[in-house]
Amino acid sequence: DKFLMESHIPVLLNECIEGLSIKPNGIYVDATLGMGGHSEEILKRLSDGKLVSIDRDQTAIEKSAERLSKYGEKSILVHGNYSSIAEILNQQGIDKIDGILFDFGVSSPQLDEAQRGFSYTKDAALDMRMDRSYSMDAWFVVNKWPEEKIYRILRDYGEEKYSSRIAKAIIKYRAEKEIKTTLELADIIRTAMPAKALREKQHPAKRSFQAIRIAVNDELGHIEEAMAKAPHCLNKGGRLVVISFHSLEDRIVKNSIAELENGCKCPREAPICICGFEKVLKSVNRKPILPTQTEQELNPRARSAKLRIAERV
Repeated sequence: DKFLMESHIPVLLNECIEGLSIKPNGIYVDATLGMGGHSEEILKRLSDGKLVSIDRDQTAIEKSAERLSKYGEKSILVHGNYSSIAEILNQQGIDKIDGILFDFGVSSPQLDEAQRGFSYTKDAALDMRMDRSYSMDAWFVVNKWPEEKIYRILRDYGEEKYSSRIAKAIIKYRAEKEIKTTLELADIIRTAMPAKALREKQHPAKRSFQAIRIAVNDELGHIEEAMAKAPHCLNKGGRLVVISFHSLEDRIVKNSIAELENGCKCPREAPICICGFEKVLKSVNRKPILPTQTEQELNPRARSAKLRIAERV
């Protein structure tokens, strides 16, 4: 496990650290702790600063605790959801922070641990919960949701061309018997797809599994909430650094920053702003930063990553 954690490559690591523009005595938040790679790099740069690392997955907290223990009081680990960022800081007695990092990818160990049910290539119960204290899991989505709702998430969250055929196949199958495992579901998806789709490079179930995972964990709802709260937790000059992996995540991030940067509703020709808009953020980079070719080759999971950085004004 220890080797796994240390050999794990955090996505866009140097770009994130540079984007946070770390002050040795500042207070920072890693809102998505995962394997602790980003957290450790931030901690190395703090002298008497603090880092609050948050994860909704208790396993991630336990595994990273050992890795980060050598940083003592500087490192604070919190089991919670990044969408509760303001409440978590409040509980820690922290008023404002100097930077916050979000990495919206699923952490690799969750994908790799077969029994968590995220994988379409390893057999397990249909689970996919990042936080196991959640009541709704993938089994519930697949066996209890109506066809229309399943079709919609496959289309919107999975950007799956054959969402309607797959939703129908799920409903038809479960009318006979419940769908219990990941491989059973992957098989239903595969048989619903036309032959030409099966010749594609990626696994036929990849997009559908992604869609169900996003729905189970309400990932987009949490991202919207986090993006609404986080900028207001920053000190002036504090940095918001966000990695997203999915076009829907990136759209929320991009729009949230734009709203706080140029949200004035007054007509262009108005001499002064009367809508009461107050600029909260300014973009540090106009276009998202993408992983280099080298990084993509070293870490294929980084391929779809996009990094956006904004500063509190």
